[in-house]
Amino acid sequence: MPDPDLKRPVGLTKDAGWQIGVRRTVAMSVEDAWDLLFSDGGLKVWLGDPVNITFAKGEPYQLKDGTTGEIRVFKPLSHIRLTFDPPGAVRTSTIQVRVLANDGRCTIAFHQEHLSSAAERGQRRRFFQQAMDQLMELANQ
Repeated sequence: MPDPDLKRPVGLTKDAGWQIGVRRTVAMSVEDAWDLLFSDGGLKVWLGDPVNITFAKGEPYQLKDGTTGEIRVFKPLSHIRLTFDPPGAVRTSTIQVRVLANDGRCTIAFHQEHLSSAAERGQRRRFFQQAMDQLMELANQ
């Protein structure tokens, strides 16, 4: 029987497997951040290059790299939750993106759960950190 006093590794949850969260508070309105995230350039940065995507609950989508998924929640100016199943993935994960008002600024938050391993968690952490940097570059163009 495992020792209940031993802590789980960082990012490993009891029910959702490995997960990662990356957030940044930025000097822009919720509306501007949302528009950035869902612009063609913004989507390519954090999701990929869509072949077919309709932002509505229950809609399937496909990216040019073969990734597929389904929109689970879509609340404009608030958040989106979608499944994410790239080719060769061990399991389907879930990505959530939130935009939160924060005292005249806003916080952009990425969260991904149901990752298969600590290594995948590390890779997706780096991915979302770089995505955040690229989004800020887009915002400043």
